[in-house]
Amino acid sequence: MTDENYDRELARVIDHTLLRTDAKKEDFDRVCEEAMKYHFRSVCVFSGDVEYVANRLEGSDVIPIAVVGFPHGQMTPIAKAFEAQDAIVNRGAQEIDMVIHVSAIKSKHYILVLEDIQEVVKACGDIPVKVIIETALLTDSEKVAACTLAKTAGARFIKTSTGKEAGGATVEDVRLMREVVGDEVLIKASGGISSKEFAYKLIEAGADRIGTSNSVDLVKGKTAEGGY
Repeated sequence: MTDENYDRELARVIDHTLLRTDAKKEDFDRVCEEAMKYHFRSVCVFSGDVEYVANRLEGSDVIPIAVVGFPHGQMTPIAKAFEAQDAIVNRGAQEIDMVIHVSAIKSKHYILVLEDIQEVVKACGDIPVKVIIETALLTDSEKVAACTLAKTAGARFIKTSTGKEAGGATVEDVRLMREVVGDEVLIKASGGISSKEFAYKLIEAGADRIGTSNSVDLVKGKTAEGGY
């Protein structure tokens, strides 16, 4: 527990994220400690790191999340499904954030996109799947197609961005996503969220979850520099 003043309501919808290629053990220790201190919803890391994080978070109210097919999503559906299942069964992930096959969306190969998401959803069983559509790379019509396919495939969430491409979450994109999926699918906004005020604008637009590496600054009302 902490006696510091911070926004507890916002903290409970934040996925505290560490997806740096050069992250070290002490970085994972730090984000886990921060997540438990501020009671963030989760810690989100690569599938190869989620087992360590799951062990560190055991007994807390913070869940471990693994990203799958990250950051480009251009592998086969079977490979992506295997990564997701391994992260859950063998490594303790309690949610999966998968990257959509962006090239297939842009090429209008909708059956491939649908099957890709369906394979991951099937492999995850009751574990919630978030589909990252990488909004910065898509036109509005492609965003609509991606959201529709993710909803049809049984995804629990649609997520804006990986944070690895130029451009991240926008209020306009979250509104569009909410219009497409209605109330049946949740929305996670991520990428470039550097202030508490912006986080709340995204929530007002329809976001149910916020993904950021700037979590501590956000809940303490500070504006972050850098991060994703």
